Amino acid sequence: MQESKRQRQVGQLIEEEMASIFQKQGINMIKGGMVSISKVGVTPDLLEARVYLSFFKIEHPDVLLEEIVAKTGELRKELGNRLRHHLRRIPELQFFLDDTLDYAFKMEELFKKINEEKGPEATGS
Repeated sequence: MQESKRQRQVGQLIEEEMASIFQKQGINMIKGGMVSISKVGVTPDLLEARVYLSFFKIEHPDVLLEEIVAKTGELRKELGNRLRHHLRRIPELQFFLDDTLDYAFKMEELFKKINEEKGPEATGS
């Protein structure tokens, strides 16, 4: 099912505000790595927001995700303070690990390895 215009608007608004909150609280640069919000999906009733986080150069992303999930109440309260004039109800936040960046890097490495195994004749002349 495709997202409605309002779902996209609310998702974009939440994404922008959550990025600002992460930056303010220092969550975006943590443990020598970087945390970014790759996407926010909102349910049709606008009561749940699924926040997908992308981690860069973080050794244990699962542990960091658990730490962020533990702060969900605090993050939702801050989001509520910022969006109280835009939304009647602040959505419940759910955080997920977005591993598409890792997947892309792994695929790129595989393609490099395949090209190296084929040797110079694969480059074509």
